[in-house]
Amino acid sequence: MLIPIIIVATVHVKEGNMEKAKEALKEMVPKIKESEPGLLEYIPHTVKQDPNAIMFYEKYADGDAMKQHMANLPKNMEKFSPLLERGMDVKNLDEIV
Repeated sequence: MLIPIIIVATVHVKEGNMEKAKEALKEMVPKIKESEPGLLEYIPHTVKQDPNAIMFYEKYADGDAMKQHMANLPKNMEKFSPLLERGMDVKNLDEIV
């Protein structure tokens, strides 16, 4: 039985660039979901407590699906990455149920 891999990743957008970041994500996310069949969930969220943060909820069918996503990430994030302030905070999760 394959165990899904779940990640929550938080990035910080440079001051004044949140609208540009949202537009880049609206273009980027559907393409990522369409091109990566092992990616079960990929949902960006704004964070009410931090107006410059975007949090991604990501769920992969297995390790291979996550590796495929990571390999595609530099190309997929070309428009989004320049808008970011600093590195990504990544947390791996385990489902309780």
